[in-house]
Parts: sequence; structure tokens; C-alpha cells
Amino acid sequence: QVQLVESGGGLVQPGGSLRLSCAASGSIFSIDAMGWYRRAPGKQRELVAVVTSGGSTNYAASVKGRFTISRDNAKTTVYVQMNSLKREDTAVYYCYVRRGLYEYWGQGTQVTVSS
Repeated sequence: QVQLVESGGGLVQPGGSLRLSCAASGSIFSIDAMGWYRRAPGKQRELVAVVTSGGSTNYAASVKGRFTISRDNAKTTVYVQMNSLKREDTAVYYCYVRRGLYEYWGQGTQVTVSS
């Protein structure tokens, strides 16, 4: 099992920044990918950004150039730096880890972009 603890959500004005963190613990060997998804009100969950064990990254088109995903040297914590936030970025953000055939999800952290 992999446990995920997210932090960093909150309320921010349009144009502002937030950084989300997700710390993984438990069976964290051989993690293939770590990343973030989000679910906005009335919408389906969508990929935000992901980083693979080899360091490759993938971003949703809507966040490319504004969000940056990174991880610590131990590859157990993943971050997403979110800049130039827009109202449409408002969502619950979920940390995601893939290890082999298994996927693990955090409980979610709310990000609200509003003036």
C-alpha cells in the first residue's frame, strides 16, 4: 500500500500562485509515476501533470506554461507549482501514484481561484 498526504491548497486570487505537495509513504519502492489530477465542479477528473520515474513530464494543455511539476531527490514527494492561476483552475486536486498495476490516490485538496 502507498499512503499519500497532500497539502498546499487554499484560496487565491486570479493571477496568484500556489504550490501543492504530496508525500508518499508505505510501499514506495518502484514507483512508476507521480502526479496530479483535478476535478472541477460538474466536470470529470482530468490530468494536470505527471512525472515518471525516468523524469519525463506530461502536462494538460490548459496548464502548460503555468504549472510545473517536480519531485524531491528521494522521489517520494511530488510538487506542483501553479502560477498565473485562473478561475477555471478551481477544483479539487488529487495526488496520484502509479506503481506497477496499482494506482493510489490522495484524499484531495481544494484549490479555489476567486477574487
